Amino acid sequence: MSEFWLISAPGDRTNLQAWERMNTVTSKSNLSSNSKFHIPDLKVGTLDALVGLSDELGKLDSFAESVIKKIAQYIGEVMEDSKDKVQENLLASGGRCCESIAGDYSPNLDLPSGTLPAFMHLFVFSVDLISYLTRFEWDMAKYPIKQPLKNISEALAKQVTQIETDLKTRSAAYNNIKGNLQSLEKKTMGNLLTRTLADIVHKEDFVLNSEYLITLLVVVPKSSYLQWQKTYESLSDMVVPRSTKMIAEDAEGGLFTVTLFRKVMDDFKAKARENRFMVREFYYDEKELKCEKEELMKLASDKKQQYGPLLRWLKVNFSEAFVAWIHVKALRVFVESVLRYGLPVNFQAMLLQPNKKSVKRLRDVLNMVFKHLDEVAAASIMDPGMDIPGLQLSNQEYYPYVYFKIDLSLLDCS
Repeated sequence: MSEFWLISAPGDRTNLQAWERMNTVTSKSNLSSNSKFHIPDLKVGTLDALVGLSDELGKLDSFAESVIKKIAQYIGEVMEDSKDKVQENLLASGGRCCESIAGDYSPNLDLPSGTLPAFMHLFVFSVDLISYLTRFEWDMAKYPIKQPLKNISEALAKQVTQIETDLKTRSAAYNNIKGNLQSLEKKTMGNLLTRTLADIVHKEDFVLNSEYLITLLVVVPKSSYLQWQKTYESLSDMVVPRSTKMIAEDAEGGLFTVTLFRKVMDDFKAKARENRFMVREFYYDEKELKCEKEELMKLASDKKQQYGPLLRWLKVNFSEAFVAWIHVKALRVFVESVLRYGLPVNFQAMLLQPNKKSVKRLRDVLNMVFKHLDEVAAASIMDPGMDIPGLQLSNQEYYPYVYFKIDLSLLDCS
């Protein structure tokens, strides 16, 4: 099950015992897989600032989730025929490692703190989303914890907003090429009445540059081939004898040429239509046909050239947006825990992955274990009609402990 519950409770001795109790019960009954969720010591600020930030983070949470979902879905669109491989491309930057470029690295090298020797290379490795979530570590380099919470929130919002803006720009450019290519490719499909003839006709099939003669293209049903051969010369006056030739065929019929005098062209078309022979409105223009072929080749080439860089950008920025989203979740847990449990900051966050068949039972266990945190809230869970003084629940889920859901199934592109 790709749904996770990110919860927190006070970190004092009594509640740590409650944690142990909860872990024991959920493990024995196989209700969930649990892991500690580590949140660093962030700057608290004022209570008023925390209350305002709580609302902002709620909106940012929803926005970041929508952006990563858009990226995941667009990766599926871009990969087209390889949609079964989309999930393996949805990764998160799991940490940083260093490797030796030449020889083994000796940890006894006398170097200033935070520097690497010239033969060392720093690289970031990626992990699957569940591994990143269950082993979450705050990115101190990207989001320094000595700055105010609002600054961290604004940095996250700016990052996700920029990713969304770039996604719109890049997807619009790629979709334009893809759409134009599909439009031209559709013209090469269909039957002989509708499809483009650029890849079928040749110069030698036509009488060109004649003041008096013109070559027409006629679509004849398969069942009428014999009738066409017997009657085409007599459909009107001035049809050149033995001038017909089949140059293409599909499941429904054939494409025939016929040469006649220009002045009887309209009469010939009318008579042909009466006999269920359809004249294509086509006039051979070598330059136009060449341009059509070149445009198709150019669009196919442009799409191929953009595919690789676009997919790499999508993968990198999916990771960036996902990492930012989980940091937003961590911020929300921190802010809500301080607002709920007060100062000094002392709480323990934990990540639970519920067993699909045990969601209700797990919720009951949590409510039982932590009901002492908020007797009023616990009572309201048992009696949904009961009002809690001073608490505007509206339609939000409320429990005695801080709770946020992380639903990775939203990213399922299958």
